[in-house]
Amino acid sequence: MTAAPAPAFQPVVTAAILVIGDEILSGRTKDKNIGYIAEYLTNIGIELREVRVVPDLTDEIVSALNALRSRYTYVFTTGGIGPTHDDITADAVAAAFGVPIDYDQRAVDMLLERFPKDQLNEARMRMARIPAGADLIANSVSKAPGFRIGNVHVMAGVPAIMQAMLDVVAPTLKTGARILSETVRAGLREGDIGTPLAEIAKAHPDCSIGSYPFWSETGPDTNIVIRSRDPEKLMMATAAVQAMVEVERARLGA
Repeated sequence: MTAAPAPAFQPVVTAAILVIGDEILSGRTKDKNIGYIAEYLTNIGIELREVRVVPDLTDEIVSALNALRSRYTYVFTTGGIGPTHDDITADAVAAAFGVPIDYDQRAVDMLLERFPKDQLNEARMRMARIPAGADLIANSVSKAPGFRIGNVHVMAGVPAIMQAMLDVVAPTLKTGARILSETVRAGLREGDIGTPLAEIAKAHPDCSIGSYPFWSETGPDTNIVIRSRDPEKLMMATAAVQAMVEVERARLGA
């Protein structure tokens, strides 16, 4: 394993995702953003700790947002910033921060890059309403911006637009040590290795060790995933897992 040694200390940077929309909860729309954001954040050294999904109800959004923004370094919201009556995220975020919301000329100018002035009807102008004090997040896909206020980043629910916004946001984020990982394929059933794997996890508290059963071409099998920010500790725990797998395979004649 070739991993650069980690600095002596890097603070853990945490995040939560707040998914907003009745259509997600009803199953009409299948969320495609959570996995993308989770992988993106992991790759830049931000640890996703929590995901919540709430309906298009102001009180629900405000309550969830205030809980998450007080607990984590960053919160990323998706959904509810479009032109329709049920797109209430911007208003809810303003309520959560206790600030007014109104048309923002910067956002209007962005919309004018796509729409002629006579096509900026009341519905489209809803997308230019921004809470006071917020910075805009550029949208290279459809021009309607997201925004950031405090530690909250408000992004679109449409995956292509959200991804473009996240690329804009990423360089502004502070990051910590990346979580490194190794995978060991056991060639055994999860129940065969549960007890010795628990002992290894206990002996390596600075590593996260999980087992993930799957069905392979030869039958039931298990991947063991070891994660840590410290490359040396990751290497030691991985070696212990590999040794345990060899012992258990020999014992079971696998």
